[in-house]
Amino acid sequence: MRITVIRTGGFGGLTRRATLQTAGRPDAEELAHLADQAVREGLGEAPMGVPDGFHYEVRVESEGSAATAHFADPKLTEAQSALVRKVLKEGA
Repeated sequence: MRITVIRTGGFGGLTRRATLQTAGRPDAEELAHLADQAVREGLGEAPMGVPDGFHYEVRVESEGSAATAHFADPKLTEAQSALVRKVLKEGA
């Protein structure tokens, strides 16, 4: 599975992008669960956020299928928040 997070907005208006491959990782099952939940709880289009808040686009690709979800601060679910932190911290 390949998970890509694109974070835009914030006070500085910078864009940050990171991709994480789950193959061979000891936490691959956990990441797959978080990704599935985050996409299910996300929106098809970028939602309205708050001034200087972040907007997120998450793309999950797995075995010929792909799904994309959007969400924004401050309304991230627990799964969305955990997935974004992990991918932005450990992804390339």
